[in-house]
Amino acid sequence: MSSSSKPDRGETREIQVIPVSGFRNDNGEFEHRVPPVSQTTKAQTQLGKLNGVLLGPSHIERLTYLATDPQELELSRAERHRTPFGWLSTLNFRAYAPMISPAVENDRLLADASYAADPKAPRGRLALSMPAPHDRYATLVHGDAFEAVMEAVDRAAIAVQKDNPQDVGERIVERSLTLVPATFTGSPDSVGEDYTAVDGNCRLISCLVLLPVERGWLTGDARDHSRIRLLPSYLMRLPLVARRELVRKIAKVAHKRLAQPPKGTEADQRERNEAAIALNALTVPVQVIVGYEDDDLQRGMERFPAAVRSVLVRMNVSAKKFSAGSQHAVVAEEMATALYDEGLLDGGQPDKDLATARRDVLIGREQVPEGMRLLGLDDLPDLRFARIVQELTRKGHAFNRLVRSQLGKTGLYLSHRNGPVVELGLRSYSASVETPKHLDSIRKALDTGCLWQDLVDTEWTVENAATDHAIDGLRDRAHANDTQAALVLGVLGMVALVVTGHLRAAAGSAEETVGTTIARTSVGQIIKGLLETGPGRELLADAVKRSRARRPLRWWDSESKSLVEQPSDWATSTFNAYLRQAVRHGFTSEAERNNPAAKEAASLTRFQEAVFTAKDRLMDLIEMREENGTVDKIAWLEVESTFGILAGITARLGKIAESEPLSDSW
Repeated sequence: MSSSSKPDRGETREIQVIPVSGFRNDNGEFEHRVPPVSQTTKAQTQLGKLNGVLLGPSHIERLTYLATDPQELELSRAERHRTPFGWLSTLNFRAYAPMISPAVENDRLLADASYAADPKAPRGRLALSMPAPHDRYATLVHGDAFEAVMEAVDRAAIAVQKDNPQDVGERIVERSLTLVPATFTGSPDSVGEDYTAVDGNCRLISCLVLLPVERGWLTGDARDHSRIRLLPSYLMRLPLVARRELVRKIAKVAHKRLAQPPKGTEADQRERNEAAIALNALTVPVQVIVGYEDDDLQRGMERFPAAVRSVLVRMNVSAKKFSAGSQHAVVAEEMATALYDEGLLDGGQPDKDLATARRDVLIGREQVPEGMRLLGLDDLPDLRFARIVQELTRKGHAFNRLVRSQLGKTGLYLSHRNGPVVELGLRSYSASVETPKHLDSIRKALDTGCLWQDLVDTEWTVENAATDHAIDGLRDRAHANDTQAALVLGVLGMVALVVTGHLRAAAGSAEETVGTTIARTSVGQIIKGLLETGPGRELLADAVKRSRARRPLRWWDSESKSLVEQPSDWATSTFNAYLRQAVRHGFTSEAERNNPAAKEAASLTRFQEAVFTAKDRLMDLIEMREENGTVDKIAWLEVESTFGILAGITARLGKIAESEPLSDSW
């Protein structure tokens, strides 16, 4: 969709101004009239008394300045909207676009931002800290430096306008933006409050870029008539009265141009159309969050930020949906905050500082080095990734119930945990990877599934394995069947292999590269397979040490039974292919692979892979039925042959397997 409805050169079709209120001038024509301040006074009084409105006096005043018709607010009633743990109250009306600011950081960009969790992230372009609740009002409190906020707002605005422009100008915006009151503690007093768009940033920015603004209107220099692109930061720096005066000037100049008699020339028509477009882009419908009531009244506004974020992904279902990465990022932050709010990050100890450290390390926006130190860990990206895996693979009734609620699932499977783990973990590498393409490759590999069931079934902790000696210790204990050590080594090794590009999603040409079949399975299952063999554990430990030292990874040589430098003609994709071959066939020489026992073992591996794949497909079907609300049983005729095949497989396998009963892998 076009971001601008400006006519092409040579086009003389007239663009009409679309009325948004019942006001008409002396000529009977619609005209924008910014109401005088006196008309807002009664509305402010009424809103202060309105049930469901929990705003401070200055935000109530600003709310009436937003409205194209403040008198409409005098008769308004707040609507209630359910969130997972309370009720949001909203008001609906039409507002002036320049009186609204975009989201401080648009959540559509979360998967691509730079985070404090990455030591190499540029200090000036970090993802900002999450907003805090106000102690009394339904307001988000942003504590970052004001200049950092302005830079982030402009950056997000430019990005969303480029990626998802909206058709505004010939048409007015008809779908409501969702706004939330915001306070900026790092700003000058005169511009410390605003209303920001939780949803509808693309529509808002598409309006703002169509508004003709002279630089002098912003600086106060009446002699400066140069036109500028209206960036959100220009508006956010203006005091409330000056911002409202800017709206009046935009409307006045546009109407004045349209009041001039048409000249019949193309140049004149283009100018008239630009004025009409500006007036059509000047207002937007809004749904403003004005109150919040928690199910637990003792919590006050504590969970207000989480309540606001809980509706975010559901809102972005048109025009351009969130990417899967951004959806996972939003849900992951919401999940981490909810775990903190519900006291599920305290490790069983009533220690607020430890719980805060766990939350900060999980989210990765701020206080990460301090949080890692408080948790007894060095500030290494792979150790933070391991900490995230450990936190989000926990079990327990309260934990599972909360995570299911956050994910909107009735069950909690390994695949459900994977997305949040990936997005939070990658924040440690948000600026370290060489190119966006490399980051996409890493995400693609992890999205195949970077977890394995042992991480959930076993209670484990992250050890501060920050040195080569500590990694060697994990390896030696893993050789001795220490599950705790094996899981930590596996996660750290997985991160090392994936981030360096040596473990990827299975490529189509991998079999051709190695000359035999490979394990076409998830990253997590590859790591599980490596942990089951001595050479695999050696390779994992070496990968961790070498990736930290930024040295080339080594390969396991089956002839010398030792780690060796990779062949000079190997690419990372070659390493990946041989790694997957080794997981499927073992770290063996060609002669060893071709003996009868090895062939039988390979055949058994292929059979077991097919069984696991069949189980995964069944779980997908079960999950789909749960999400669709299907309760009817599948007709027997549909599954009779499947039961017969499964019974036959069990009987035949029983004939060649030991008589010990099969364990339940579910």
